[in-house]
Amino acid sequence: MSRKILVTSALPYANGPLHLGHLLESIQTDIWVRYQKLRGNDCIYLCADDAHGTAIMLTAEKLGITPEEQIARVKAEHERDLAGFLIRFDNYHSTHSPECKHYSEEIYRRLDANGHIERRDVTQLFDPEKNLFLADRYIKGSCPKCKTDDQYGDNCEACGATYTPAELINPRSAISGATPIEKSSTHFFFKLGDFENLLRKWTDSDALQPQIANKLREWLDAGLQSWDISRDAPYFGFEIPGAPGKFFYVWLDAPIGYMASCANWCEKNGRDFNEYWGLDSTAELYHFIGKDIINFHGLFWPAMLDSAGFRQPTAIYAHGFLTVNGKKMSKSRGTFIKAETYLKHLPAEYLRYYFAAKLSGAVDDIDLNLEDFINRVNSDLVGKLVNIASRSAKFVQKGNDGKLSASQHNADLWQQVTGASANIAQLYEQREYSKAVREIMALADATNEYFDSCEPWKLAKSDDTVALAADVASQCIDIFRVLTTYLSPVLPELAIKAEQFLNCSLTWQGEFTPLHNHAIEPFKAMMSRVDADKVATMVDESSDNTPAPAPAAKPKQAAKDKDTGITDTIAYPDFAKIDLRVAEIVAAEAVEGADKLLKLTLSLGDLGTRQVFAGIKTAYNAQQLVGKLTVMVANLEARKMRFGMSEGMVLAAGPGDQEIWLLSPDSGAKAGMKIQ
Repeated sequence: MSRKILVTSALPYANGPLHLGHLLESIQTDIWVRYQKLRGNDCIYLCADDAHGTAIMLTAEKLGITPEEQIARVKAEHERDLAGFLIRFDNYHSTHSPECKHYSEEIYRRLDANGHIERRDVTQLFDPEKNLFLADRYIKGSCPKCKTDDQYGDNCEACGATYTPAELINPRSAISGATPIEKSSTHFFFKLGDFENLLRKWTDSDALQPQIANKLREWLDAGLQSWDISRDAPYFGFEIPGAPGKFFYVWLDAPIGYMASCANWCEKNGRDFNEYWGLDSTAELYHFIGKDIINFHGLFWPAMLDSAGFRQPTAIYAHGFLTVNGKKMSKSRGTFIKAETYLKHLPAEYLRYYFAAKLSGAVDDIDLNLEDFINRVNSDLVGKLVNIASRSAKFVQKGNDGKLSASQHNADLWQQVTGASANIAQLYEQREYSKAVREIMALADATNEYFDSCEPWKLAKSDDTVALAADVASQCIDIFRVLTTYLSPVLPELAIKAEQFLNCSLTWQGEFTPLHNHAIEPFKAMMSRVDADKVATMVDESSDNTPAPAPAAKPKQAAKDKDTGITDTIAYPDFAKIDLRVAEIVAAEAVEGADKLLKLTLSLGDLGTRQVFAGIKTAYNAQQLVGKLTVMVANLEARKMRFGMSEGMVLAAGPGDQEIWLLSPDSGAKAGMKIQ
């Protein structure tokens, strides 16, 4: 019997582009949904943009556009990039929609009528210039513990201390630079503690992964606090009914966006919303999310649904974070890779496969190791899977006029491959994609070994055995059909190409039956190897070696800066971290393919040599630089560029083109000398 399933993934925030970390979740979800549909289940995949909040309001103001224009622009970019990664939504909506407004207001009214909303005054820091209350992330100052400046209003990145914004030394608004004042306002709170019994039962159910359930129990044991669901004007969002100037906090209506997208889809497709969200619903409801937002989905959301009279999720599936080359994604290292940037250089299916080869049903972080990415895609997809079809097709064409043979040549191998169907299906169901991929690739290895052992290239040389070569190749191509079917949730474009080649649809319902006497099309290349140069170019394009934005200046300094034309300042401790050294240019040469770069080899005396790429080609003849002294930043993190590794930065000034001047120390300076 077909299952009725509703699947969601967390809503991307409509304030910036998607990066590969976002894609981890949407790819994981899309694979699961495609698997369910392939198995014949009535499964829909819904999502939306999370389109409210102060951050969106401020970004729109900075850009000189309305918040509505901002969220429309970003939503179009999100949908473009998600489609580029072959994410197939049944509906992609927005929280800034009539449906989301309706359900946010309706759920709030029910919570209030049931006695689960309380109102009390809260004193917060207020920006008198912007005339708005400041969230912790919009307040900066000196840490009250270690006195480090430019720390956010809730924790210190230098010493790890936690505190309240009121405890900061010399607090300032990160938005305007003004000194905040304390101001009181009435806030609305959802009484989460009223649902402790419900949430303990929920936590002990099978709806959560063990790691997530344990984390929720910690919060329950510590005591549930009421949740502030309101924000004061100005705020981009929905106004709370009956409370002028008060708005729903973005995290109240974000999960309601799932319901809104469902209502929008139901309206378009003639379906009943209550089939999925009513208390009597028999549908399965799954949320795929990152582990960083489990408190909203694992505590607040089920409690809100219970009070408002809607059903609970069947399960919540959380995943870990994505690292690149073993470290947190970094712009300086070129590993903070946007979805758009990746798609400019590489096919989406390469990343879909690599993520699948790493993902499990647990909440573990996964690493995108770019060297392993290249090797795994080239080995598994090109060298193993597609290789089965490419090496076999010509023998079918030659030995049997392009038709698969009338009988099985290796029934045992066929049984081994098709007999794995139930286990691979179960692994997909449990989101154990990495285990499924390993099993599928083991079957591909067995098929290639069978092909090699039969040596069809020798059989095809004789008229007496050319038909036998076709039998071997036919067996391999039929197995290729099954293996590609297994991988079609991961590789949907490859599946389409395989269907064209095989002249049949790929289905995975019931048992696989052999294709006998079946005509196939001439083989066309289905995948190419990953080009390491394209990966390097992608990383280079993703890198950002510009200085980090300076913290907002204090009020008096800001006025001084405005008068002098200097718009940003940095604290002295930050400047003191820069290690400036005298360097001798011992070699210089133009960089092929670069209009502005010279490759410099710099001697730091006893400290050795460094290779640096400098954008000074328009101003200097390379050979004229050899033997000159200059100044370099010696402790700048090395940056991998398309042309090689740049191990520092030379200092230069000027408006550009031919008017660029390297800093040259006075006579008496020596290579390696530290500039104090």
